Amino acid sequence: MRIVDGGRARSIAVVAVLAACGLTAACAPPEPGRAEPEQGAASEGAPAALERFYTQTLDWGPCDSYDTDGTLAGTSLECARVDVPVDYDDPAGASAEIAISRSAASGDRLGSLLVNPGGPGASGLSLASVADGTEIGARFDVVGFDPRGVGASTPAIECLTDRENDERRARSEIDMSPDGIAETEKHRREYAQACAERTGSDVLAHVGTRDVVQDMDVIRAVLGDTRLNYLGYSYGTRLGSAYAEQFPDRVRAMILDGAVDPGQDPVDEVVEQAAGFQQAFDAFAADCMRTSACPLGDDPAQANARFQQLVEPLVTRPAATTDPRGLGYGDAITGVQQALYSPTLWGPLRGGLTSLARGTGDALLSLADLYEGRADDGTYSNINDAFNAVRCVDDPPVTDRAVAGESDMRYREAAPFLDDGRGTGQAPLDVCAFWSVPPTGEPHEIAVDGLPPVMVVSTTGDPATPYQAGVDLARQLGGTLLTYDGTQHTVVLDGVACVDEAAARYLEDPAASPPELRC
Repeated sequence: MRIVDGGRARSIAVVAVLAACGLTAACAPPEPGRAEPEQGAASEGAPAALERFYTQTLDWGPCDSYDTDGTLAGTSLECARVDVPVDYDDPAGASAEIAISRSAASGDRLGSLLVNPGGPGASGLSLASVADGTEIGARFDVVGFDPRGVGASTPAIECLTDRENDERRARSEIDMSPDGIAETEKHRREYAQACAERTGSDVLAHVGTRDVVQDMDVIRAVLGDTRLNYLGYSYGTRLGSAYAEQFPDRVRAMILDGAVDPGQDPVDEVVEQAAGFQQAFDAFAADCMRTSACPLGDDPAQANARFQQLVEPLVTRPAATTDPRGLGYGDAITGVQQALYSPTLWGPLRGGLTSLARGTGDALLSLADLYEGRADDGTYSNINDAFNAVRCVDDPPVTDRAVAGESDMRYREAAPFLDDGRGTGQAPLDVCAFWSVPPTGEPHEIAVDGLPPVMVVSTTGDPATPYQAGVDLARQLGGTLLTYDGTQHTVVLDGVACVDEAAARYLEDPAASPPELRC
């Protein structure tokens, strides 16, 4: 059973925005001597033991040394570091540094807008450019950040070397026999042990949502905002809802796009996500079959079987690629799932499956590399390690083998295009079952008083964060629900005028937003 995160696909849109900036005024650096917001009341209410963190001064400068994933080159963003305690219960102990970025407001500034792409584990620095040239970018300094342990923030979460990551991806982990399960769990134990040894259990214990939302409040204060403006995508909606729960009186405006329901059972969440990917695959297959020579054939009823016929041989014989690694079964599945995040990738996916039918796997391997954070030179970002580290402390792990087996069968039933036919009713425990530190959170519905209006955006055909999760989150927060009819993961600032105009109006005056909208 594979859990797919939502934040990784967001980087595709960000890269497109960065490429489009060029030398336009919308992407120009701030004017020299631009007055910084005054902190003043922004730090009021902070505990005395945390005052030095809430009142620190930022030293903005070029982002060259912050670029861990190749998305900041050539941008005009400014970057800085924010000191926070590793353990908020021990503020006099070790400190961490949170990397932040800024695209200054190009017009009449209302304040800062903190943004996060999700993941968990995705770098958010390049996302600061997502609103350039828009009404939102004119009114707000858009501020991205790498959550603690992620990207340019330190100390970094580190589990595997580049070579070890390549070796991990080469394993298919689909054998559900007792021997196969034992072998998979062996590797997962080793992975958890490597994370503890290379990152440190003291750091791993404090990389979850509970600690990140406190970092967000420090960032809010040092930016000079008395109340937070926030835009979070996918897992970033969990950060937003958790912040709203802990600091409701410090929220001014909050847009949560591609919602994660904090009250949902994690197993149910994964199964519903599988159903979402099946829905997206069905839509892709229908679109593919409108063209000539679709690699899935011309019968929608046979699309699932035809797909498995294409990828099944990779279990024992990887497809040839110009890269010496070849394309194995696991990477083929990862590449396909990456492409199902957005219809903009359906063309490359169709081409990749066509090439696979002819015996070559370069296109799907490139898509898998995008998901896994692997650069052309073979180096990896720490997105996968951070993803595991955060989710393993955010929720209690499944340690009941009967539940693990049942979950695997439910996953196969929900997404038959991903069912390799090897289900036995048994399955390996997830890596979180072997984690070195206990979880710091658990599923629960949010009930909070005094929260200003929040906008939740949910897409009807979202593969990674199904629509109903957004409906449920909007209900819990008592906020506006904006429904977008489409098949993609997240939509705000993706060029859909109806959505972007509603988001801009909301950010300008949160209280004026109607209870329901549809685009």
